[in-house]
Amino acid sequence: MSGAGAPTSQPFDASDLRVAVVAASWHDEVMGGLVAGAERALAAHRVADHVLVRVPGTFELPVVADALCEEYDAVVALGVVIRGGTPHFDYVCGAATDGLTRVALDNGVPVGFGVLTCDTEEQALDRAGLEGSSEDKGWEATAAALETARVLRGVRPPDAAWGDDEE
Repeated sequence: MSGAGAPTSQPFDASDLRVAVVAASWHDEVMGGLVAGAERALAAHRVADHVLVRVPGTFELPVVADALCEEYDAVVALGVVIRGGTPHFDYVCGAATDGLTRVALDNGVPVGFGVLTCDTEEQALDRAGLEGSSEDKGWEATAAALETARVLRGVRPPDAAWGDDEE
């Protein structure tokens, strides 16, 4: 099970953070669970200043996450890709993973990775945070982004802009 060994963390007051959730539109039931999990995590962490942006699919997550980094302290990317009979799965999963990593590194903004990459629909449903699911990846991705934003605030000088070089 992928959830084995997951860190335990308690919600904290993140009310000073602005958070964007960007979510793919494919697979209504799974995506509904992921988005609901993200919303539960935002509420538990007292984040009132947040927005939900929908995109067509998982492949489109990085470009929109990149644009959202300009205005938000953390971005949560939610999507699902279920393996089929063609290499499409590998291309979309690789592009989303590489793209979201690049967005976080290029912008210095945490990007919670809530993209399910599953072999079957049943695996996706079991991770979507729905009633009866064994995992809640929408919550986990959101909590990770919030915790990382908190860590970054602790390691950066208060007035430093990310990427500014001193002359």
